[in-house]
Amino acid sequence: MTALHTDLYEIRMAASYLRRGMTEPATFSLFVRDLPGDRGFLVAAGLADCLSFLESLYFDESELAYLRDTVHLRESDVDALGRIRFRGEVWAPPEGTIVFPGEPLLEVTAPLPQAQLVETAMLNHLTFQSTVATKAARCRLAAAGAELVDFAARRTHGPGAAFAVARACALAGFGGTSHVASARRFGLRPVGTMAHSYIQAFPGEIEAFRAFAEDFPDNTVFLVDTYDTITGVRAAIDVARAAGIPDERAGIRLDSGDLLALARQARRLLDDAGMTRSVIMASGGLDEYELSRLTAAGAPIDSYGVGTKVGVSADAPALDSAYKLVEYAGRPVMKLSSGKATLPGAKQVFRTAPGEPDVLASRDEPVPRGHRPLLVPVMRNGRRLRGSDSLADARRRFERDLRWLPESARRLRGPRPVEVRRSAHLEDLTARVRAAARALNSPR
Repeated sequence: MTALHTDLYEIRMAASYLRRGMTEPATFSLFVRDLPGDRGFLVAAGLADCLSFLESLYFDESELAYLRDTVHLRESDVDALGRIRFRGEVWAPPEGTIVFPGEPLLEVTAPLPQAQLVETAMLNHLTFQSTVATKAARCRLAAAGAELVDFAARRTHGPGAAFAVARACALAGFGGTSHVASARRFGLRPVGTMAHSYIQAFPGEIEAFRAFAEDFPDNTVFLVDTYDTITGVRAAIDVARAAGIPDERAGIRLDSGDLLALARQARRLLDDAGMTRSVIMASGGLDEYELSRLTAAGAPIDSYGVGTKVGVSADAPALDSAYKLVEYAGRPVMKLSSGKATLPGAKQVFRTAPGEPDVLASRDEPVPRGHRPLLVPVMRNGRRLRGSDSLADARRRFERDLRWLPESARRLRGPRPVEVRRSAHLEDLTARVRAAARALNSPR
């Protein structure tokens, strides 16, 4: 990805720092101030793309020419920016970790111009992918044991988002994706049935089902609601039986109407026909609230295709995320802005038993007894330390943290996030830095 994937003010600040020789190490902390409504936790996702961006950070000749000719930077600025490569370190909770407001999703320490330039990309990757992974996790909680499949590609905000959504959903436990390119890239299970257009292209529904059964006998899921749903279910049963398709390889998909009532009727028809192992899949505008309603009612649905409302996190499409300078040249710094004050210094988060508060601390504090640190070094000197943390690793981490998460934070309505307390050392440091900043910047 181009180094121009940043905001103009980042480039201007970096150029100004370079003119003045302000290249001492700076630490920036990326965190979420508050969770959106009805969110009791956040799933960390997007770190892999952040590290890829950092490893490949540079301005090519055409980009430098643009900065010279269109942005009107000085030749000396362009030369200095042309030499930039990311040579810093990154600490972060690994992907799949569940975090809470105020806890860093990532901390970057690098020469000030480098650390400043990457702000936009870090926020872009982590904010979006954590938003989607959290929405997907809530669907997991709502659907109980039913399988979930990512159907979001056609409604995501661009091709890049389709890949990010598929990966974030897989991290949160989805069983597959309809997006073939994502399935290939991330090693996911590709899932697909048919569209209404397929049915309409044939003279009648029965002819369409027969053709599909002939062409795809190993995975034959019929879309049954193009015309009349129950008639469609009966036709699917007749075609599957006539084609000799084993029960476990046949199924139906419901995409409209009263999914609960239709699923119950379809299950009875399938069971009466001896197709007890044939699956029922449902799709169509689903989110965690509808999944919860269907689950609570005992809907006999084995699999859900979830698309638009997860892919854009429809009810909470953004996070109040921030990337803030917390230390420069060994000096802890903080913002005092009303409602947007920050905490000084590099951070660590310590976690203990379920239901107990997390502890937000300074990074160099000792680990309290019975706790574990959440942030780990993932990059040093501009290169990853742990290799490519696999998607499977992230998913296992998410499953572990989901088991740890208290019921009060899991609730879909009115959840209560885990409390995050500050260590005594961090409180003391904050008080000292605040007092010094006020003394230095008070009106005279």
